[in-house]
Amino acid sequence: MRDSAVIGDANRTLTEDEVTAFVQDSLASAGLEGRSVCVIVPDATRSCPLPLLMKAVHQALDGRVGKLTVLVALGTHAEMSPEALREHLGGEYDVLNHEWWKPETFADLGTIGADRIGEISDGRLHQEVSVKLNRAVVEHDVALVVGPVFPHEVVGFSGGNKYFFPGVAGQEVIDLSHWLGALITSASIIGTTGTTPVRALIDEAAALIPAEKLALSLVVESGTHNLHAVAFGDTQSSWRAAAEISAQTHVRYLDHPVRRIVSLMPSRYQDIWTAAKGFYKVEPVVADGGEVILYAPHVQQLAAMHPEIEQIGYHCRDYFVGQWEKFRDLHWGVLAHSTHLRGAGTWDPATGEHLRVEVTLSTGIPEDVVRRANLNHLAPADFDLAAYENDPETLVIPNAGEILHRLR
Repeated sequence: MRDSAVIGDANRTLTEDEVTAFVQDSLASAGLEGRSVCVIVPDATRSCPLPLLMKAVHQALDGRVGKLTVLVALGTHAEMSPEALREHLGGEYDVLNHEWWKPETFADLGTIGADRIGEISDGRLHQEVSVKLNRAVVEHDVALVVGPVFPHEVVGFSGGNKYFFPGVAGQEVIDLSHWLGALITSASIIGTTGTTPVRALIDEAAALIPAEKLALSLVVESGTHNLHAVAFGDTQSSWRAAAEISAQTHVRYLDHPVRRIVSLMPSRYQDIWTAAKGFYKVEPVVADGGEVILYAPHVQQLAAMHPEIEQIGYHCRDYFVGQWEKFRDLHWGVLAHSTHLRGAGTWDPATGEHLRVEVTLSTGIPEDVVRRANLNHLAPADFDLAAYENDPETLVIPNAGEILHRLR
């Protein structure tokens, strides 16, 4: 791992000309001539000025590399339509959705042994995992990640090798990494800048990728498409540099816990699977017995690609761990999502589940679906934003889902 080059800092934003010049200069000196390059980018659930970045990357590489392919890191999100991709990328490119639902999508990179998983997970898990990755990455000489870095509920901070795992990975690594994060708990791991156990697992898997791994790691000014900074280098050093800046720009510190938080969810989150970030980013500052309201009237379903969450519902970690034989054969990534939205709590067979915080959905999802999933329901017609804004015990967060809130 070598040092990365960085432009910008937490105290300003970059001009488009600065960004373009940095990207083009960085790629010009990266030794990419004649090589094939796979550019891995986020889907529309992540905010960044992707058209600006893609234009700069294309100008720097077009005609200089043997082949240039764009791969959208869906993880297990829904695929993007051709029209949505053109708008998302800002033009026409040779672009692929990560078709995670098709077995033929993947190349098998090998396995990580059970003993190594035990070391990485600090003894929380002890089993081998098969490492599968979108074959487009394997079939190119260079994998270039272009995407933002934010505090993240599973890994600490997003970005870097996370664009491979889970971004364009097989289900096995996705399930294992997300369940490891759930065992640690979102509130404990989110906003951790160092190498968390989940980050260590992702890096271990990424070491099996035969392509050279580079990254343009972005620090986005939340609520805009301006950039505080861009870091270029290998996927680890670039991510680390961006995460240190993101820790300054994307974390808000409060002096006291808050009884109620209202997260106003932007339209880029189209289901609760993604809009749950409005809970993850505020759980650390909610008072015991408090409430988080996710206001997203545009959201019509819990999980577009994971309907099984309607049967499982939302529960704390101990609910699943305490009944592991009942749940162990389900997708661990779905179980992890469940725990991340429900937050801290306890469970025992005698008294059942006890949750620290109430979670209320004010969405277009039918009330019976919400309540069966173990969440509270508030009809959008009954949602009074002005009353919440005037309530001294309520914190209203616009454009929720990106800024982490923590207690000092």
